[in-house]
Amino acid sequence: MTSGMIKRQCCFEVRGVTLMTKRTGATLALISAAFLLTISSVSAECPDNPEALGTSRILTANPRTFPMVGRAQYRESLRLNKREVVLTFDNGPSYPYTETILKTLAAECIKATFFALGSNVAEDPEQLRRIAQDGHTIGTQAYNHVSLTSLPVADAKKEIDKGLAALSAALQIDQRATRFFRAPMLQLSPQIARYVVSRGMMVWGIDVDSRDWNDASEEQIVAQTMKGLERFGGGIVAMQDVQPATARALPLLIAELKRQKYRIVHVVPTQSQARVDSKFAPSRNN
Repeated sequence: MTSGMIKRQCCFEVRGVTLMTKRTGATLALISAAFLLTISSVSAECPDNPEALGTSRILTANPRTFPMVGRAQYRESLRLNKREVVLTFDNGPSYPYTETILKTLAAECIKATFFALGSNVAEDPEQLRRIAQDGHTIGTQAYNHVSLTSLPVADAKKEIDKGLAALSAALQIDQRATRFFRAPMLQLSPQIARYVVSRGMMVWGIDVDSRDWNDASEEQIVAQTMKGLERFGGGIVAMQDVQPATARALPLLIAELKRQKYRIVHVVPTQSQARVDSKFAPSRNN
């Protein structure tokens, strides 16, 4: 453990089984055992596609335990086994690309996490409701696609709050039910990160950037993603459901994940209140 970092307990839940462990070698052993209990049920959950990649397990993430995740930005990431992948999509919803992505995920019985932009939600709340109805996890960004580090702190907080309000109105839920947050363009200052954590949310960075935002072709998106996964042995993959190339690339990416025997993990939040701790600051600014 790195000097100065706080030793904390980890809490994982796999299909209703909660595992409380310390960060020792026993953690991976317990998680692996739980995974073996669930993998056999994947094919049964996708009867229309026996060759589906599926969702291998559900991991419940506690914002108190992991207030900030993503090795590209922060000190730690989700506790995933080797060759486990979490698919995430940013900046939507955006028709028809979100719709196409949802159909692809449904055909493969894959669950993902969508970080929605408040302004897009306000324009198309039905698309967000479709994401929720399909069983995916929904997180929030800001209201507009703006760098929060470019704004005064008070304005950045308003952007976050307005984004939360848009999701709450579309889904008709309490704002506190939204537990996952990712900043637009991943640009977040330590002060605003602490504000997000104080709201009971987990700050998500990324492990692997698909670079689909960079005018990439479908083949480039797949190659960049697989290169990152190979480097880390798995991890949180960032894509955007506002890019036509992403919608076209997703079936190709899923086929490659199958070929290389990666597994999909669906991350869902707990509902406990997050702790505010000044030590949980980004390892570097974006």
